Amino acid sequence: MTAQSVGQLLDSLGATLDLDEGDMVTDVMVMAKVIKADGDVSLVKGTSESLDWISAVGMLSASLEIEHGRYRRVEEDE
Repeated sequence: MTAQSVGQLLDSLGATLDLDEGDMVTDVMVMAKVIKADGDVSLVKGTSESLDWISAVGMLSASLEIEHGRYRRVEEDE
């Protein structure tokens, strides 16, 4: 298995981020479902070079909260 850049792959799959003007992305984590040549299904994870394991765990935990609807942006509460 070799590391590959995922920019074009994410574009081809229609992956987007909801960003406002002036927002700056500092780290990224990508999870991908992969179907191997033999039909096996696996999950792979890639991260930006600067992402440390503590931040990665925090991002995973926060994404679960968002996915389960337990997180709202502050302006949504008003």
